[in-house]
Amino acid sequence: MDGADDWPEEGDLLVCTVKDVRENGAYLNLDTYEGRRGFVFIGEVAAGWVKNIRSHLRVGQRVVARVIQIKKDRQRVELSIKSVSEERKRDTLQAWKNKKRAEQIMRVAAERVGWGEDKSAVVCDEMEEIFGTLYGALEECTISDTALADAGFSGDDWMTVVTELAVENIVPPFVEIRGEFDIQVWGPEGVNAIREALLAAEACALDLEEVTLTCHYDGAPHYRVDIRAPDYQAAESVWEAAQKAVSDSMSSVDGSITAERA
Repeated sequence: MDGADDWPEEGDLLVCTVKDVRENGAYLNLDTYEGRRGFVFIGEVAAGWVKNIRSHLRVGQRVVARVIQIKKDRQRVELSIKSVSEERKRDTLQAWKNKKRAEQIMRVAAERVGWGEDKSAVVCDEMEEIFGTLYGALEECTISDTALADAGFSGDDWMTVVTELAVENIVPPFVEIRGEFDIQVWGPEGVNAIREALLAAEACALDLEEVTLTCHYDGAPHYRVDIRAPDYQAAESVWEAAQKAVSDSMSSVDGSITAERA
């Protein structure tokens, strides 16, 4: 979505990238609306009182935010991060990652069959209309090599290319693994140090396609880590990266950390 008149709607959940962090809030790039930025006030960053916004947000961090107000005359979108539940955050990030992957697959397909941007856009729109999402259309192609024909599309050459690319690049099943961190902080950094460490762990999966990592409080000092990935190799790789990220984050803190696979 990159047209001059494209705007999100109030209530939409958007994937955003932190562009600039200020004392009273942060500017976020709206990743699904090219060229548009939003602002999240410090009171909408996290539940409770936020003493230091930089304990919650850093430049380059990817977040999910809800649109709470749009001021087109000022080219401004006001956002809330704290109003997005962990479940909605995970679902929105995964849908965004799926959309990016599907678009890349269709770009490759268009190059192989010699389509221009306009033709490719028309076909992608038709696939979204019929299957709900572009990624959903490609998933159907991995299940049945006649999915596109059965949906009413014609043209064996391009359908064969799209189906082959879908089978090569999309694996519907996912694997899930679980780990656990035991984190204790004895210095004044306290809960802020733990929060930073867990954010560092979750950041290990943010830029990975079809991979999610979420941390959950299981009663001090236990923190559960759930990882969902296309295969065990990818899941274990993210788990190793998360352990290092937490260890690095805690290296300057007076405390202890242990990690184990559940």
